[in-house]
Amino acid sequence: MPSEEELFASVDALLNEEPHLPPPAERARLREAAGITQARLATALKTTTQSVKNWENGRSEPKSPRLDAYQRLLNGWAAKYPAPGAVPAAATVPAAPAASEVKTADAPQAPTVPATGPARPATPPAAASRRPAAGKTAAQPAPDPRFPHGPLAVLDGDGSAYGTGGIVLDCPATTVVELVEWTLRESGLGAPRLHRNGKDSDPLIVLTAAAAVKLGLPERLEGHEQRRSLRLAEDHPVVKQVVKAKWRLTQRGFGPWARIYRKVQGRERQCVQLAILSWDALDERSWPGVTEMEPADIARVLGVYAQRVITPRGSTAVSGLELMTALRPPTRAVQDPQTGNWVPGHNPGSLGTEPMDPAPPEATPEHPVVVDSGWSGGFLNEEAYQWVRDVSLLSDEECTLPFAVGLDLNTAFLAAAARLVVGLSAPDHFHAPAFNPKIPGSWRVDLSHVELDPRLPSPFTPDGTRPTGPAWYQTHTVAYAQELGYNVQPLEGYLRRETGAYLDPWHDRLKTAYVDTLADLGVTKDLDDRQFLAAMERHKDADPAMAAVLAAIKATVKGGIGKLRERPQGKRYKEGERWPALQRPTWRPDIRAAVISKARINMHRKLRNMATMTGLYPLAVLSDCVVYPSPGDSPLDFLPYAASGKPQPGGFRLGPTPGLAKLEGVQSMLWAVDLMEQGYNPARHIKGGDAVLDEGE
Repeated sequence: MPSEEELFASVDALLNEEPHLPPPAERARLREAAGITQARLATALKTTTQSVKNWENGRSEPKSPRLDAYQRLLNGWAAKYPAPGAVPAAATVPAAPAASEVKTADAPQAPTVPATGPARPATPPAAASRRPAAGKTAAQPAPDPRFPHGPLAVLDGDGSAYGTGGIVLDCPATTVVELVEWTLRESGLGAPRLHRNGKDSDPLIVLTAAAAVKLGLPERLEGHEQRRSLRLAEDHPVVKQVVKAKWRLTQRGFGPWARIYRKVQGRERQCVQLAILSWDALDERSWPGVTEMEPADIARVLGVYAQRVITPRGSTAVSGLELMTALRPPTRAVQDPQTGNWVPGHNPGSLGTEPMDPAPPEATPEHPVVVDSGWSGGFLNEEAYQWVRDVSLLSDEECTLPFAVGLDLNTAFLAAAARLVVGLSAPDHFHAPAFNPKIPGSWRVDLSHVELDPRLPSPFTPDGTRPTGPAWYQTHTVAYAQELGYNVQPLEGYLRRETGAYLDPWHDRLKTAYVDTLADLGVTKDLDDRQFLAAMERHKDADPAMAAVLAAIKATVKGGIGKLRERPQGKRYKEGERWPALQRPTWRPDIRAAVISKARINMHRKLRNMATMTGLYPLAVLSDCVVYPSPGDSPLDFLPYAASGKPQPGGFRLGPTPGLAKLEGVQSMLWAVDLMEQGYNPARHIKGGDAVLDEGE
């Protein structure tokens, strides 16, 4: 048996041992979970920020008396913020650097880190809410402890930064450089990644006109009518300040959407996005009425959009394209079998990191693959409908109907993107290939022999005219000819061997955003058709802020698809030169063609089914809007319903989800026939009546 002295000696030895600290990564996790910055912790422990950094990366250990205080603090945090469940070892390895989604932005990329790993420090609220946003606020998810104040803030001229959820922060910055540093170090702004292999969203600061002037920026820029090319001159004092402080601007320069960054250091991105309202950062067509709102309401609109779609990084078109790569990151971390190191590797299902030239018929006439090769074999013409029925084909019965009713398909391009298989690899050229509807690509085939009712547009051309000979078509268009019972024999094709449903997560996120935002405006899935029409008639007045979010979501869909084939910008461009958009892996005109082809075929299929079920034929079609003659002033007067009262499948159906229809407008049949005789498209003007004719076609 040990003696009492021996036992006390052993216990005293344990008491004299230094406290055992948790591993460095756990120290960082606990601090971040508590919302404390390294600088604030250093102040509390009467040491330097660099010392705290060293403790958290394992370079050094604290000594007493700081060791005891640090241990006590960590123990307290550990009780409040217990560690999550065990994580697989692979999850603790930093993932590969994420590639830039939009190469023209030339933004820096940070290595991807696991969701449970160390993150950028955040601070608690700098000020209590002084002016909460008006109106109902959409439900917010639990905040990420790294970004306690949400994804963005709107800065006013008095130094108030209005965030989401009604919070207002005090921003002491008087220069752009100070604003950038405050945003990264003190604001607690940002948003978590949308995919585990992606990257967190950089914080967005929106500047009102007063804030821009306070920071030394002009209230407006010269050349206001050419918004796309607006930017400060390189010798402007603010640009010089940014460069002198060793910050960088992207290739877009200091324009309405300016990105200011430094090269990535370690795991942290150092990048801030600015949006300047008085420089038309928010296009009125995509963000109706937003620039006229109070800062708190602007923050609410942009915050809901950021939560449901993505933190804006430019126009809604840019954001739509960014969302694609945020949900399908081009790289992921893979282990090198020879060295055992984790290195960047291709993320299956993504478009990769390198741009890909299209096949000549998929390109535009000015593209280098066309100009350099002297290609003269024609191009894909997969565009949305712009068709008007020949007036001579109107029957007397149709002309005596009193109304022309326009139906609009909800986000038709988004509906077409659902489960859409597209090519992921470069195209291969084939001569006289056998047609396969499962292979995405471009086919040269003669569809002039397909006979269809002349009261319907041809499904094969945007203007609805019958093809006159061989032409290039996307897979969905050729497959529809086969669906109609006609034999197709392609003469040649540019086909892709590697395929995938690249747009699926993009579709799913935007569909949810669209449906949820409509529900916030009182348009829900449980409404019957009559209730749906009534709710849609007043939905924009229910909440102007949420109506603006809805408009932005719709613009994101169309703009994102359009960006897949962005044309050259500027007067200095010469045919055959490469333009900046071609450097993006997402410059994919073939994917754009696939979406539009499927949307147009979907429209034609509904038109054909409607004719079969009701005997009604359209007067005109414009993209996702179709005009029908009607005995009444409501779609309920001509849409097909079963005896049970349920809509007949196959035709147009009313409802709030993508692909279903809503009322676009009602005019007299006489009005519609008059426009048709003048060569106008009633579908373009049915919503606004005669007043819009001054704008022309």
